[in-house]
Order: sequence, then structure tokens, then C-alpha cells
Amino acid sequence: MLFLDEIQNVDGWERFARRIADNKFTVFITGSNAKMLSTDVNAALGGRYMTREVFPMQFDEYLKANGKNPADKLLTATTAARGEFMGLFEEYFQFGGFPECATLPVKRDYLMSLYQKIFLGDIAARHRIENVFALRILFRKLAESVKQPLSFTRATNIVASTGTKIGKSTVINYLGYASEAYLILPVTNIADSLEDKVSNPKYYFIDNGIISLLALDIRTSLLENMVALKLISSYGSKDAVYFYNHGVEVDFYIPQTETAIQVCYAMNDAEGTFERETRALLKLRSRLSCRHNIIVTYDDEGIIETEGVRIEVIPAWKFLLQP
Repeated sequence: MLFLDEIQNVDGWERFARRIADNKFTVFITGSNAKMLSTDVNAALGGRYMTREVFPMQFDEYLKANGKNPADKLLTATTAARGEFMGLFEEYFQFGGFPECATLPVKRDYLMSLYQKIFLGDIAARHRIENVFALRILFRKLAESVKQPLSFTRATNIVASTGTKIGKSTVINYLGYASEAYLILPVTNIADSLEDKVSNPKYYFIDNGIISLLALDIRTSLLENMVALKLISSYGSKDAVYFYNHGVEVDFYIPQTETAIQVCYAMNDAEGTFERETRALLKLRSRLSCRHNIIVTYDDEGIIETEGVRIEVIPAWKFLLQP
């Protein structure tokens, strides 16, 4: 049995892996670049491999890392227990699930060093990017725009507005590099044409902690990013998780389970939130099959019955602990 870590840094690694596999070794290959999943690798390995995408810890894993059993109903049974539980959830909400960060009392320094490693090592240095300032601005703007589709043209204009000269093709390359390095995860509009799917996705970050480093006043963005990571981890990052935006906006749609999901920080009616979120789910049913309708909130919970449709309002911590 052989383990090869960060093997994508070695030219020709796939031919070596095929050779030792032919010699009856079981080989585990890990790396932090999506090019490892390319057609060239597939051709070299002859389809004789299985791929598993590994994400930062989910909330149940985060609880275990902090000595809590996610299946223990006593976690929220008393006021004190619930307070401790929600404290761990708030940590996970703000600082994410990178394993080495889970039990650190001060998490920001570790997250900053990890981000710099991804930013400078996996993206800027690997691709010989000279305009590092433009790259830094782009990622900050992505963190501020988590909840909205971001076209190549708009991303280019945003970076150019800072006085940096940059072309659309360069921005497209930068976004591709960040996706290859698993810093960002594109989610496309299921109602779009193929061209628009590619050029106008939403971009989520691999971990909430990265967003917390790059942007301010982003609790609603952190909530939606957290839900996106749960869905992508559960269903896969390719053609499994979508959003819907065509006359009506719904944050997530899962074709496999025919599930529509809205993300809303609090179900108060101060700004017509209740009406807006439920109406979007009802309208979507006339366009796509929706067996399950869910609104994920920070801490609100309940059941909405309207027009013969059942909508489950579920707090994020409970949604994250679902199988």
C-alpha cells in the first residue's frame, strides 16, 4: 500500500501511479488541485481509480473534534448545554472547519497562514501571476458577492474599478486557477443556457473561515456559504447542486432529491422576508418538480403550510446535522 501526497507537483506522476498499480499496489493519491481529475490523468490511469473529494470538516465532525457526540440529545437539553452547543456552532459558522483550526483558541492567525499558502503557493506562484494585487482584489470581491451570480464581465469591471488594468480573459484565468485550487466552488443556474452556466455562476468558498478573512458584515453570506458546502459535500461539486434564477430566485435546487432550498438569516417580516422566501418556493413549483421545500435560517424553526404546500423552516445547525 502506497500513499502519495500533493503528487500533482511531480510531472508524470500518473504514469508512475499506473505502473505501481499494475504491480498490485493499492495506491492512495492526494492533492489540492482539480487538474488531478483531468482527462489526461484518466487516460493515463485507464479508468482504474476512484475519486473522492475531501472537504473541510462538516459540523458533526467539528463537534466530535471538540469532544461532543452529535447524536447526543443532551447537547441542547438544558439552557447551559444549549449555550455551549451554540457557542461551538458560532465558532464553526465564523471560522469554518479546517481540521487543524478546530481546537485552536485563536483561529484567525492559522486561517491567514493557510489562505496565504493557497493564495500565493497554489495559485499565484504556480501560475506565475505577476499582478498579485488584482488577484487579491478579485478574491475580496468574490467574498463580498457570495450570494449573487457574478459574470466574467462584472468581475472584470469590479477589479478594473480599483485602477488596475486587467482584461476579461485574465480574470477568467484567475477564476479558473482558484477553482482548480479548490479555493472557490462555482454553482450554476439550472435555468441558464450552457454558455450562461459557464459565464455567470455563483462562487462559494471552500470554508467560511476564508470569507471571514476577506470581507466584513457578512453573516448572511456565511450562512449561505455554509449551506452550499453542506450540499456540495453531500451531493458532489459537478452538476449536482444548482441555484434557480429565471423570473424567480431560489438559492439552491437539488435535482436528485427534487429539493428547493432558500437561505434566510431570520424569518421576520420587517422587510417582507416571510412573504418573499415562501413566494419564491411556491413559484418554483410551476417550473421544476419540488418534493421538498426548505428554508434554512440561523436559529428559527417551524412548519409553514400554504396553498397546499409544506415548507420546513429549519435552523442551520440542525440542517447541518442531517445525514
